[in-house]
Amino acid sequence: MPCSPDYDLVMDSPLGRLALRCSDRGLTALDYVTGEVPLRDPRNPLSSRAAAQLRHYFNDPAFIFDLPLDLAGTPFQQRIWSALCRIPSGEVLSYGGLARRQGSGPRAVGGACRANPLPVIVPCHRVIAADGSLCGYGGATRGAGIEIKSWLLAHEGVSVSSSCFVIPSGS
Repeated sequence: MPCSPDYDLVMDSPLGRLALRCSDRGLTALDYVTGEVPLRDPRNPLSSRAAAQLRHYFNDPAFIFDLPLDLAGTPFQQRIWSALCRIPSGEVLSYGGLARRQGSGPRAVGGACRANPLPVIVPCHRVIAADGSLCGYGGATRGAGIEIKSWLLAHEGVSVSSSCFVIPSGS
């Protein structure tokens, strides 16, 4: 399978192969792709910087991404994605908790998380169900879904079991 010409980087990670797209203004998408998509060295300074920051995060889960983002979405989605970036590594928030903070409903927050074009960098994996279950991990991604979300949370030090974990008090 030839590499999509619009990928600016395709790299291996602990989550499998990741592919990034950039615009002149910032990162636009991160996709989980199969091993059939060939690796691609960074095509520009931003994709090179993003690759370095992703590697840093995979070595140090407390790392905070500092990359320009160019995310296409509704004003509501933009607001939720911005709020996701403020949830610290190692912490989780319920869909309902995030919805209350944003004056919205949990399903709408879930929809915005599902539409997140930059998983990992915009950390929608830090949002969970009120009962502590992982729920889904959809977004505009391909891949192992719930296993990826579980891995990311465990990587950040959040205690997880196969489908549930304890929510720290105050979340």
